[in-house]
Amino acid sequence: MDGVLLLDKPVGMTSHDCVARIRRLFKIKKAGHTGTLDPNVSGVLPICIGKATRIAEFLTGTTKTYEGEVTLGIATTTEDSSGEIIAAQKVDRVISRSEIEAVFQQLTGEIAQTPPMYSAIKVKGKKLYEYARAGIEIERPTRIVTIHELTLLDERNEFSGNTVSFRFRVTCSKGTYIRTLAVMIGERLGYPAHMSHLVRTAAGPFSLQDCVTFMQIEQCAERGELQSLLLPIEKALFHLPKYEINDKVAEKVKNGALLPLPAFLRSLEGPVLMVTKEREALALYIKHPSKPHLMKPLKVLR
Repeated sequence: MDGVLLLDKPVGMTSHDCVARIRRLFKIKKAGHTGTLDPNVSGVLPICIGKATRIAEFLTGTTKTYEGEVTLGIATTTEDSSGEIIAAQKVDRVISRSEIEAVFQQLTGEIAQTPPMYSAIKVKGKKLYEYARAGIEIERPTRIVTIHELTLLDERNEFSGNTVSFRFRVTCSKGTYIRTLAVMIGERLGYPAHMSHLVRTAAGPFSLQDCVTFMQIEQCAERGELQSLLLPIEKALFHLPKYEINDKVAEKVKNGALLPLPAFLRSLEGPVLMVTKEREALALYIKHPSKPHLMKPLKVLR
């Protein structure tokens, strides 16, 4: 049982809950997700199982795509619909499509975000939501994230009402808080705001169409076909170069031996995945830092 399970995470479960349930269904101990989704957010949640837990860090840095909804006129403690209302302001004018699209353009590219208090980021050894639940406000680190694309999905040309909601699609870098992005959109339009709905539709190359639900997993468990749901490590790391090795070299790789650096890999900057003729992933190797003619193991997958 080694590979990556592409889960369509349901609303109402934490990412940790999902991993715990997967461990029970697969009857394994080694499993972990590659990027937290809030309980009220559904969608793509890759879960590494068995040896694949060793490659989680190579999957977490990929871009993410979400489809969500911003609601103007109401701000909450959590920046989404699950929190308590902390500000309310009637939307007292008509907002044009061009105005929203101009704000989207302003927020595309590198932007600075301050994570919400209700988040899992650690400050001084404690998660921010632990401070928030204790009623303690603490200084949060601002960080730079990248919004690659931000698109308005609503077809209306004018938006009006006591509150105004509109849908969007965003592709962004690791670490982007879409809740905070919704608040930033509201600020630039002149109103308190929160994220009222969100689905992660893609994580790197993995889309919602590739994912399975817990119901499908349970059905496969009953038939003894759980292995069929797992994406092999070699395919999950599709973006890394591969080096096919014979059985003799494979034994050396399993033991973490240094290897001669092939000529075609001399320009390599990152890791290369060592695979057998059967395409089984054995290890990640990198160029040796002080011996340019050799390569050394970065991670042996065992």
